[in-house]
Amino acid sequence: MRLVSTLKLPVAACAALLGLFALAPVAQAANPLEKNFWLSGPRYDGNLPACEAGLPSVTYQFGEKEGTFWNSALRITGYAKLREVAFRPWQSDNIPRRYCAADAYLNDGNVRPVYFSIVEDGGLAGFADGVEFCVVGVDRNWAFNPACKAAKP
Repeated sequence: MRLVSTLKLPVAACAALLGLFALAPVAQAANPLEKNFWLSGPRYDGNLPACEAGLPSVTYQFGEKEGTFWNSALRITGYAKLREVAFRPWQSDNIPRRYCAADAYLNDGNVRPVYFSIVEDGGLAGFADGVEFCVVGVDRNWAFNPACKAAKP
């Protein structure tokens, strides 16, 4: 008798739960107003600046990251061998990116490769072009490891 009384409660609860699901409204497609109101989607032009335009941002962000997060005085003092690596290397419906590479001269006397990309609408809240970068050997939080491979196309 005990076994039967303990099984009645879970069975009754499951039946009540299934009854609630049966009463739930059926999903419907969006009406024409919902389809056209504020749902325009991204409109990417693919008009990205040249690689030279991303260098000031890389310099500033690198100095900010090193000084603020790593308590380091390491800074980029100059660049050489700047080149474009790829432009929109994937299918055309992805967010447009221009991939670039250069040699960065650091204030510690080392020359290190730097890889960066200029991303259309990738800035703060999508209002401007953004820049993502990685300096080989100084990726302390391993965001693009190994050896900045994730910063390349």
